[in-house]
Amino acid sequence: MYDIQIRILDFPTTKVTETVTQNADGSYTIFLNSRMTQERQLESYLHAMRHITNNDFEKHNVEQIEVEAHQEEA
Repeated sequence: MYDIQIRILDFPTTKVTETVTQNADGSYTIFLNSRMTQERQLESYLHAMRHITNNDFEKHNVEQIEVEAHQEEA
């Protein structure tokens, strides 16, 4: 079970749809871009959840993490 908070923020750009952070207490916060459509926010949320459930915060190769995450989405 994961402790996850979700925040919708007005990002300064649409180039970033979401970001996720692991907090000091082991919980996670997913930040979604309010400039995205609801459909795109859902896709971004699911993408962030895959990072959490795949334990990507324990890995060090960011490029490989993204390659694997996008392969799972296809």
